[in-house]
Amino acid sequence: MAREYTLHRRTAGPTSGIDYRAELNDEQYAAVTSPAGPSLVIAGAGSGKTRTLTYRVAYLLDQGVEARNILLLTFTNKAAREMTERVRALVPHDVSALWSGTFHSIGNRILRRHADVLGFTKSFSILDRDDQKSLLNGVVANLDIDTKSRRFPKADVLASMFSLVENTGVPLQEIITTRYPYFEEWQDALHESMAGYAKRKQTTNSMDFDDLLVLTLKLLKSDGDLLSLYQKRFRHILVDEYQDTNSVQSELIDLLAAGGASVMAVGDDAQSIYSWRGADMGNILSFPARHPGCKVYKIEINYRSVPEILDLSNAAIRANRARFDKDLRSARPTVGVKPALVPLEDPSTQAAFVAQRLLELRDEGMPLEEMAVLYRAHFQSLELQFELTARGIPFAITSGLRFFEQAHIKDIAAFLRFVTNRRDETSFKRIVLLLPGIGAAGAEKLWRDWLATGWAETEETPDWSEVLAKLKPPKKAAKDWEQLGHIFNELTPDGIFAKPSDMVFSVLEGIYDEYLKASFDNYENRRSDIEQLMAYGGNFNDVLDFLSQLSLLSSADGEPTGDKSVVDDEKVTLSSIHQAKGLEWQAVFIIWLTDGQFPNARVLDSDDEDALEEERRLFYVAITRAKDELYLSYPLINPKSYTGDVIQRPSRFLEDFPREMMEEWRVGPSWSDHDDPF
Repeated sequence: MAREYTLHRRTAGPTSGIDYRAELNDEQYAAVTSPAGPSLVIAGAGSGKTRTLTYRVAYLLDQGVEARNILLLTFTNKAAREMTERVRALVPHDVSALWSGTFHSIGNRILRRHADVLGFTKSFSILDRDDQKSLLNGVVANLDIDTKSRRFPKADVLASMFSLVENTGVPLQEIITTRYPYFEEWQDALHESMAGYAKRKQTTNSMDFDDLLVLTLKLLKSDGDLLSLYQKRFRHILVDEYQDTNSVQSELIDLLAAGGASVMAVGDDAQSIYSWRGADMGNILSFPARHPGCKVYKIEINYRSVPEILDLSNAAIRANRARFDKDLRSARPTVGVKPALVPLEDPSTQAAFVAQRLLELRDEGMPLEEMAVLYRAHFQSLELQFELTARGIPFAITSGLRFFEQAHIKDIAAFLRFVTNRRDETSFKRIVLLLPGIGAAGAEKLWRDWLATGWAETEETPDWSEVLAKLKPPKKAAKDWEQLGHIFNELTPDGIFAKPSDMVFSVLEGIYDEYLKASFDNYENRRSDIEQLMAYGGNFNDVLDFLSQLSLLSSADGEPTGDKSVVDDEKVTLSSIHQAKGLEWQAVFIIWLTDGQFPNARVLDSDDEDALEEERRLFYVAITRAKDELYLSYPLINPKSYTGDVIQRPSRFLEDFPREMMEEWRVGPSWSDHDDPF
């Protein structure tokens, strides 16, 4: 019979000298010093979430918990490094044995030790996106799929599709139906491709980033001894940004905690905005129910925003049903300046207002880098980019490339450039490389054949269908090649150039829409960009003027001022709200606050209440980025040239709080006393 022997911990008690009571506010202190057991910390925007987590780790170490028994899970390597460095600065303990990192990095550490259990070796390769695409291209090629009648999804789209399956647990069939309905006819081939991809990874001893989570979960579920080993190892599990976990990450945490570990999940349900990439807010809402005895702590003191902005954010999020009740309170004194509501005539006027106000704030002493303009989708920054460029206001874009530098915009522009300059080799090759079966060598041959026709040197406009029929593209491109002739004829009817907006429409509907669907996983966003380009084209009758204006947004050094000798580090930030999460500025402008733009039209059309609530959370995230000043603006008219002017309804989110919380600004001579945007 075995003898029971108990190992006693070394004497507990603070050894770091930290006065936790003095260093933390009451709410932070309660969470940091909470007893062992499951706990959920709802940390509101700007409330010191990172500080709370860092001090919790320090507190555990001061209580005698060994670093090796702590697991700290984050969503970025930067966050993990920052927290570990802060802990090192706080305590004298050796924290080298602490497991701290992203879910993927922790999964990798476990799999490097035990991959052989799953049929891999411990020296397995990790596939990056390019590796994935290469492997997927090989799989598709071996399946001998007939793509002559219609384009099969490219490897980038396949990788995103299969990743959604892994991260959400939703079957491929449902993913296709709900997110990629235009690929319904490829269902069988897509299932074969997914199975072939999994098999090819196994035979090549390779894993992609999703596997680092999925296979770690599979390993622990299939091997009870290994699971017990890690459950005993990790006695304290801390999770950052818990509202962003997907089904695999949540199940992994629950599995490790099932051995009796003390698990603390820290997050903010009001900032759950990533369902499109697999995050499930239900994980944080159901956490107390899944962990019996769970204590919920709320950290509601905000150190970022003035009370006027914070009161507005509290009112905005209350309209959501699915949420934890909390009421953020500002640690800052009131300033007596309400957030501004700014209805404007049209997108150009909105851009002019924002640019002018940015300059005024700078003149008042606020640095440009303390100002940001936020929007729901990248295309909504188009007019503003032009306006800032024209006024010489430097800006940096965190939501992506400058509008004209994006691949799909450059693709569309290539068609317009080529028909206006038939010696433009770069644009010609860019166009033909979009067609199936044509690579660099094929594009070079077609270019030489085009020059041989002599039409590059003449002023007369050809019958494009007739001329292109003389060139011989690969058989796989024959159908698209014929369509290309029709498109070029539409761009130059009767030997003259069509209007820029009509030219963009012809390219999009004639050939490019199908290419977009097959090539990019964010098809709808990219199509919206092109539709916005089309609308902007309505301001021009001359295609050369249009192309010249677009080129202003692609200066070689990235500086819009045109002065290449001086690099100005002080820039206004333009950002999508998704990219702005976790950041803050003194002054924030939220633009395009109209129904159909924000909230998104697809959400409104779907009648999906959960999706609408996520849009409202996105609005909440945008508001809470502002420290001192907040401007909410929208254009009353959207001049979509291809459908006519559209009168816009202010965003329904502006109805979620009393109007007296805002100060309405009436801008420009177009306003009269009886005008009312509501």
